[in-house]
Amino acid sequence: MNLLVRWGTTLGLVGSTLLSTFLSGNAPVLALSEQKIKQILDQVPVFLITNPQGLPLSRPLEGQNAQKGSSVTGVYMSQQEAQTFVNQLRNAPEKDPKKAEMLKSLQVTAVPLGVIYQQLQKSKNQPNRLFFAFKPVDREIQGAMELLRQSGQDIKQFRSVPIFLVRFAPDKGYVPIELGSDKKEYIPLFTSKQDADNLLKQVKQKFPKADIQVVDVDGIVKTLQEKNDKWLEQVVFFPSPEARQYIQSLPKNSASNQAPPAQQKK
Repeated sequence: MNLLVRWGTTLGLVGSTLLSTFLSGNAPVLALSEQKIKQILDQVPVFLITNPQGLPLSRPLEGQNAQKGSSVTGVYMSQQEAQTFVNQLRNAPEKDPKKAEMLKSLQVTAVPLGVIYQQLQKSKNQPNRLFFAFKPVDREIQGAMELLRQSGQDIKQFRSVPIFLVRFAPDKGYVPIELGSDKKEYIPLFTSKQDADNLLKQVKQKFPKADIQVVDVDGIVKTLQEKNDKWLEQVVFFPSPEARQYIQSLPKNSASNQAPPAQQKK
């Protein structure tokens, strides 16, 4: 996909967003290849606001430490929330006819999360590098904070996109699932707490101490970049129910690279 190759539309971004830190600092020698990391991240669709030509809505990055020429683009984890923002822009009063027409032409466009990662990698050493402001789903943020508080952490804010993993126990490994006709084992990284809860309910029947660990997408990427653990080759992202519904609406050849339905390993 070449949707993110060019950037140009400059408008303000509305709402609570989190600046991506996928590439904070210099990463050491990769445990997994860049292509493998991209393939893992490609399992999750994210949503940009673009014009009809596919140029994402962006604005110059401001602030004391902002690099000259850098821009930031909003990335929504929810298609519905992205569409709500588009509707707000379309309905906002605008005296400039050209700008009003441009606002009316905005649309929600899905891209794989791996494309975002790839663009960040390409621009990391450029003076006008790209940044992305992620907009997590509010209920997932609240669910993550509740779990962290239950584990004894005093947390008032979760500043990233939460990822949920099911463990056999706090001091045990992650629960694998079986995917595909060959029933190969994978370790699911859920973007939805609801999906993690569903797996936890099954596991608890045999493992009463099973729980859900909360991490963030930046931590996942950092681990994939830095660690050399065999189990990392088994991880698979599971999009939220809303995102899966979007994937299922795509033509079969477009959705073929997305994760199939999960089955708990017996």
